[in-house]
Amino acid sequence: MTLWWIGNIVFLAVIIPVVIMLLNRVLRPAVEIKKYSDDVLEHGVLLIASLDATEELLKTRDLVKQVGAGVGRYGAALDRIL
Repeated sequence: MTLWWIGNIVFLAVIIPVVIMLLNRVLRPAVEIKKYSDDVLEHGVLLIASLDATEELLKTRDLVKQVGAGVGRYGAALDRIL
């Protein structure tokens, strides 16, 4: 029976603190990773919100082509006048 109590004391004094220390060494980086992933998620959502206007790029490209053609015609008309 005495060995049983010695085993319990060793378990409480050695094994449990070692397990708690190892758990702490695992949980601390996990919490940091969670914070970083939340930060990435937050900024990713903000980035997506700023990309909503990319659909207008095609329209802008077409308008620039039209303006370029108009400028060319205007330049040709100026050459004829002068």
